[in-house]
Parts: sequence; structure tokens; C-alpha cells
Amino acid sequence: MNNLSYYRYSFQAMGSPCEIQLFAKTGLKAKRVADAAIADVHKLEARYSRYRTDSFLSAINRVASTGGSIEVDEVTAGLLNYAAICYEQSDGLFDITSGLLRRAWTFKSRVLPDQAQIQELLNHIGWHKLKWKSPVLTFPTAGMEIDFGGVVKEYAVDRAAALCQSAGIRHGVINLGGDIKVIGPRGDGSPWRVGIRHPRQKEGLLDTLLLSEGALASSGDYERCLLLEGVRYGHVLNPKTGWPVRYLSSVSVVGDFCVVAGSASTIAMLKEDKGAAWLDTMGLPHLWVDVNGMVGGSLVKEKNLNAEKLSIQPE
Repeated sequence: MNNLSYYRYSFQAMGSPCEIQLFAKTGLKAKRVADAAIADVHKLEARYSRYRTDSFLSAINRVASTGGSIEVDEVTAGLLNYAAICYEQSDGLFDITSGLLRRAWTFKSRVLPDQAQIQELLNHIGWHKLKWKSPVLTFPTAGMEIDFGGVVKEYAVDRAAALCQSAGIRHGVINLGGDIKVIGPRGDGSPWRVGIRHPRQKEGLLDTLLLSEGALASSGDYERCLLLEGVRYGHVLNPKTGWPVRYLSSVSVVGDFCVVAGSASTIAMLKEDKGAAWLDTMGLPHLWVDVNGMVGGSLVKEKNLNAEKLSIQPE
């Protein structure tokens, strides 16, 4: 093992249980690197949290609510550029202005939102309605909002991994609430065992991947949902209709970077019955489960998994 020891650090960030696992020569070195990575995650969380009034995202949204322009820093500009690419790649389905729909979909009530309320929110949604020319973000009309929730956690994973690598770590894994980046194999050269959550069984695994590099991210209807008369309404909302997607139950994607895997899995969910074909064209290893329990994707084919129907009845 080249005198490397294993260290594991657990923490909370971005509303999720997180952990960093590293192999290092000394505990002091491992702790110093992990502390720096965790601090960076918390820094990003504080800057882009929609729950904090002192976050930069809240400052952006105060301008968005009244209309006007705001100048952004280099990191925010990078996130906005990536959001623009995702919007184009998804034919307008991946839209960081769609967070307004949370006002209709609380998932705590036991009733469906009113269509009139959804329509009113849709009038203020659409990346094409704002103007972005780095470094200035402009909201020509009042009442909009942006949310980096579909990008920033995965970006934080990639940044934490890069920080560890720049500090000399060659063996480790970053896990922020199931969004994962592998820095390199375990200290003995063996791959990490990375589980893919079952879309209906809380502690169950759909599959386990062996990864020595790369990233894994998943999207699904298992996080926040509303169950009414046997129909499951998940939290992945179509920004064009204002309603939850209803075709795929979960999508997991492997990529070089977590931010790419994460956005690809979300776009596939949003594309509904065209999502699986779109992932095939992207050439990213993936696994999906539809709402009827059918399993598919290139990872299923590669491993010759038994693609029989899963039981994904409402719990």
C-alpha cells in the first residue's frame, strides 16, 4: 500500500450526509486535505444557498424579482455558462429559472397545485427570457428567479476532488449526498465499490459499480414526492408544463466529471420517453429504471444484468 493509511470524514452539507474517504501517509496530511475540501464545499453552499438571505444567489434573485442587472464573479459566470449549455442541449428542459415552481409544488401538502397558479409561475420561467453576457446578468422583466440546485452540488464534488488531487492525494472518493467523484483507486490499487440506490427501497441498492476513476450522479423521484391515489408526483419538474416528469423513475450516469453526470441524468429524466435514447447518443455509461420497473441502459448491457422488471410499487 506504499505506507498509505485509510481515513474517512463525515459531514453535513447542502442538505445531505456527505463523506470524504482518502488514503494518505499520515493522519495529519489526510485531515488537512479533508478540512480544506470540506471548507470549500461549505463556502460554495453559503454562496449559492437559496435558504440564506446573505448568499450571492439571494442577491441575484433580489435583482431578478424587481428586474435589472447584476455583475457576477468568475465562478458564477462559469456556472451560468454551463447552465446555458445545458439549456441548449436539453431543448430548454434543463432550466435554472424553473425553481419558481417550488411555490406550487411543496410536496408537504396532500393536494395537487392549482393549474392557474402553475400557469402564472410559467409566465416568469425561461432561460431565454433573461440576458446573459459575462459578467453581466440581466433580468428584463420582474418576477424571475434562478437556482443553481441542479449544478452546484455536483460542481462542489468536482472542486473538492481537484483540491485533494492538487494536495497530492491520489487515492480517494468524494461523496456529497450520493453525487460521487473518484480521485483514484483504493490504496492497494483495487477499485471503489459505489452503490446505485434502488428507486423505491430506501436502503436498497439497484447495482454496485467498481470505479477507479470518474464520477457517478443520479436523478430520481425518490427524494421528494407526493403520492395521491396511487400516482407518484416526483420533484423533477418540466419547466414547460410545470408538472412532474412521469416516465423514468431514476437515472444514474457515469462521466469524467460529476457536474456532467448530474446534468445528464437530470436531462434524461426531463426528456421522459426520449431520455434513454438521448443518453445513448451522449455515449455516457448509464442505467435507468422507468416508472413500471423496467431496467435499461448501457451499464445493464455491459454487465449482462438480469433486466427483469423491478417491483417499484409505492411504499
